[in-house]
Amino acid sequence: MLGTSARIGEVLAIRRRDVDITSAVPSIRLAGTIVSRNGEQTFRQDHPKTAKSRRIVALPTFASDAVRRRLANAGRLELDALLFQSRDGTPLTTGNVRRQLRRVLGGAGIAGVTPHMFRRTVATAVNDNASVELAAELLGHTDTRVTVMHYIQRRELVNPETAALLDRAFKRDGD
Repeated sequence: MLGTSARIGEVLAIRRRDVDITSAVPSIRLAGTIVSRNGEQTFRQDHPKTAKSRRIVALPTFASDAVRRRLANAGRLELDALLFQSRDGTPLTTGNVRRQLRRVLGGAGIAGVTPHMFRRTVATAVNDNASVELAAELLGHTDTRVTVMHYIQRRELVNPETAALLDRAFKRDGD
């Protein structure tokens, strides 16, 4: 999730056919989501949350390395096989993955981390190092306002460049 900005359901819906780790720029196509409804069997929906959410995301090295390891450990997967699946080959539920994440992190003394926090972390990092437009595009948002309102963590520290600007603007002669 940290390497793609994808929602948990989008990550769990990645199929072998959606993965390209042999290109010069490894990527994953986010083109579905996992749906779990009470009383129904969990299934892969062939479209993500919105039309804009369908996207191909270039993978950072740490993510492409993790995907390569996952593929190596999974053995031979059919093209429509999910990258992350149960022992029986069925889709994992988002609820079970959230519970496992809480258990693993709790064992390490880390509490309060949710899968959605990875998405917010990615949005903030991209905004801080590039632009809100790029962060919105990566998250699959059609409007940067959603990205700003719900995903980018506001920094309390104002850019220190403001001090230099004020020094120049209000410099007195002889100082």
